[in-house]
Amino acid sequence: MRKALSLLMIILLAGLAPAQELNCTVQVLSPQIQGQTDKVIFDALQKSIYEFVNNTKWTKETFQPSEKIECTFIINITEKLSVDEFKATLQVISRRPAYKTSYPSPILNYLDDEFQFKYIESQSLDYSEATFVSNLTSTLAYYVYVVLGLDYDTFSLNGGTPYFQKAQTIVNNAQNAQEKGWKAYEGTRNRYWYMENMLSPAFSPMRECMYKYHRLGLDLMQNTKETGRQAIAESLELLRKVHQVKPLSFNMQLFFEAKATEIINIFSQSFTEEKNKVVNLLDEIDPANSNKYQKILASGN
Repeated sequence: MRKALSLLMIILLAGLAPAQELNCTVQVLSPQIQGQTDKVIFDALQKSIYEFVNNTKWTKETFQPSEKIECTFIINITEKLSVDEFKATLQVISRRPAYKTSYPSPILNYLDDEFQFKYIESQSLDYSEATFVSNLTSTLAYYVYVVLGLDYDTFSLNGGTPYFQKAQTIVNNAQNAQEKGWKAYEGTRNRYWYMENMLSPAFSPMRECMYKYHRLGLDLMQNTKETGRQAIAESLELLRKVHQVKPLSFNMQLFFEAKATEIINIFSQSFTEEKNKVVNLLDEIDPANSNKYQKILASGN
């Protein structure tokens, strides 16, 4: 009887425990590194990162299992610098389902090629919001908060601000780190500049676009395609304001790296006047993908 009551209590407590925020797939690849010992270490690293990202409570919110944010972290080990230090790339991908569909709308797809870290097998992944503990956990936590911030921005206007601010704190704490990616002078496409831009007033129209594009546009397309598509077109107009102030910015490039194909698919089903208007806008604000956007005009209504 006592065992049965104990089992019931465990089940009840498990049901009350808040679900964590992410459903993150983690891959650690090492095609350029040879050796069975290294393979064991990388398998352990993959498991440790998976548990760190998925089992840490990153917010104060309670997520149901179906509400978890879908994302992928792909780490490609490119060089073994010492017994416990490695160079790698980190690709971060996140998705958000359109309302009442199973369609995964791409939110972020970024390859960070300045990822250097130390790790030994069975090492615990320690992280502190107050200080820089290691480049491994700080970089992972940074991108967790980026994923959270972007997702929240798609559901409410500027909803991701608290998580972008946490990512900014990680950047500030890493200013004395030896590893690259955290400092303004190291380049224009790094963790520093992505968050500096994200929280800048100059990029507020971009964040408004994220909200209107997804919540007022994509989420309505299941019921009224024309209304949803029009809202998406109007949201893209907001990006012109950012382009006029910060042309070809890192953040705008990442937006279109994630969204270009989806935008083409959405407006390929539009009418001629809307197609022309959207393509003219996209040619102006995202010239790198100009050839791709011609597919919109070439498609039938």
